[in-house]
Amino acid sequence: MPRESNQVRLGRAKKIIDELQNTYPDAHCELNHANPLELLIATILSAQCTDKRVNLVTPQLFEQYPSADSYAEAPAADLERTIKTTGFFRNKAKNIKSACQALVEKHGGQVPQSMEELRELGGVGRKTANVVLGNAFNLNYGIVVDTHVARLSKRLGLTAEEAPEKIEQALIPLVPRGKWTLFSHLVIWHGRRRCSARKPDCAHCEIKGLCPRIGVSTTARS
Repeated sequence: MPRESNQVRLGRAKKIIDELQNTYPDAHCELNHANPLELLIATILSAQCTDKRVNLVTPQLFEQYPSADSYAEAPAADLERTIKTTGFFRNKAKNIKSACQALVEKHGGQVPQSMEELRELGGVGRKTANVVLGNAFNLNYGIVVDTHVARLSKRLGLTAEEAPEKIEQALIPLVPRGKWTLFSHLVIWHGRRRCSARKPDCAHCEIKGLCPRIGVSTTARS
């Protein structure tokens, strides 16, 4: 695509956000949860796993383990058995137990509300922290970059960066801070419903006039 000035890219990003808001007025986090702890656990489970699969597992999980103490004290084998279908279950069980032990020891069993404190928990990186802060506490510390956000940010020509944290830093100046959490939901919903990895539906795309379709095949463009 032709080289854009920062100002032109900023204006295009604003139009993309506006159009996606019109298209997906109900966009929200699709991990089912009733409190910050449940969201933290569900987000850990969502690594390399679909939200749909996580949502099939968490009803039983949340009933079995209603508090950080219960996860911290749970036998690893029992926890692994319950979350097995989410994949990488041994590592996820280890991370959940480690995070919840830290919650009990350092935070009275409550999920903290800062990036620094969340990232000190076992198995919690910036993406997970952003999910929890934005959706459980309405705090815009950053932009969640999952596979959909990474893919669409490149297709839309918003950044050429590959690493999630670099993608996030490239997006932050383009998105108003008050919409950082919403932006991720909008892009994720569009990625799931219209702009898939292998067969994007460019013909019916609501933002096709704003998209340079970087990396998209000629067939998909028609």
